[in-house]
Amino acid sequence: MTAPPHEGRPAGTGRALPDTQQGMRRRNLARVMHAVSAQGPLSRAAVASHIGLTRAAVSTLVDDLIRWGLLEELGPERPGRVGRPGSALAVSGRGPAGIGAEIGVDHLAVCAVDLRGTVRARGVRYGANRGRRPGPVIEELTDLVREVVADAEREDLRPAGLAVAVPGLVARDGRTVVRAPNLDWHDTDLGALMSEAGPLTVDNEANFGALAELWLGDGVASRDFLHVSAEIGIGAAVVLDGGLLRGSRGFAGELGHVPVRPDGPACPCGGRGCLEQYAGEEAVLRAAGLEPGEDLVGLLAERAAEGDERVREALRDAGAALGVALTGAVNLLDPETVVLGGALAGLSPWLLPSLESELADRTAGPACPVAVSRLGSEGPLLGAAHSVVRAVLDDPAAVAERS
Repeated sequence: MTAPPHEGRPAGTGRALPDTQQGMRRRNLARVMHAVSAQGPLSRAAVASHIGLTRAAVSTLVDDLIRWGLLEELGPERPGRVGRPGSALAVSGRGPAGIGAEIGVDHLAVCAVDLRGTVRARGVRYGANRGRRPGPVIEELTDLVREVVADAEREDLRPAGLAVAVPGLVARDGRTVVRAPNLDWHDTDLGALMSEAGPLTVDNEANFGALAELWLGDGVASRDFLHVSAEIGIGAAVVLDGGLLRGSRGFAGELGHVPVRPDGPACPCGGRGCLEQYAGEEAVLRAAGLEPGEDLVGLLAERAAEGDERVREALRDAGAALGVALTGAVNLLDPETVVLGGALAGLSPWLLPSLESELADRTAGPACPVAVSRLGSEGPLLGAAHSVVRAVLDDPAAVAERS
């Protein structure tokens, strides 16, 4: 799983680059890419100033990045700067692209994101995946990946890798779904089933959603937050100092299976009274007396906005259950913020009052602020695609080696 860059450690590899001349050069290439990505367009001189290298050293690095199709020159900088104008550099809108995919209980989705962070192609297929064998689902997803890759290639993009978000526990090998209760999948090696779009990374949807919030969330979250998202199930991810807290086996964040009422209804995970049985989409629909449809969140939000008291009560109860479960996490981890994403974001006007009330009553310290993600249900898919983009920025030489 990729994470924000750390010195000497390209995202997605988990390996520190060697302290050799070649390793230092690869780190410097990454520093140039990140500087131009974050601050660009920039001249070579401005890049040198940003990262503390000589202009000559930066020019050599930039020449390679241009040759590999990762940077492009836009022409002379805008007037008004002191000295001779340099040629402005920008991250290329062509070349490598991150392919993100999402396996949901009721849909499949794929998108292609260029190195500038722009979504250039996407596709969605709706249909029930619960109870289907992994093989046919992955075959359908692979077809959708091919379609999106073909659309991206018409935009002069080529896949740099594929990241897949799944609603379940993923082993540290980054390819095996150990358990996905809402799909009824166990020990499924997606790496053996998928070979499209280059290197493959698989991770829990909540982790990708949290990383999207970290990278794209417009300041809603800090570098220390607890991200909670919901579809049929409920997942959470903990971000500490800009990186994911994974746990010893990579399974951290299973908030949906924290029991809020130990004598409550049975859950697909094997437990009873889990949060998912009170605050997941299907649980709220049942409590509201509504039939499932294609847009569950839209239906609930529409009815709640119209004043349907049964729907509002179901959402209040779901918010209270979330508050109970989150209290334990907040007391244990002391995050700066709790961020609601996924379906929870669209239902926040009716969830937040009871959720915040429970947190305020039960938290040992001051009440933890709760923010609402602007990414909503797009978070896991965007996080997956951007994780591939971040891996390119973190080790651009690796992309050149694969080309």
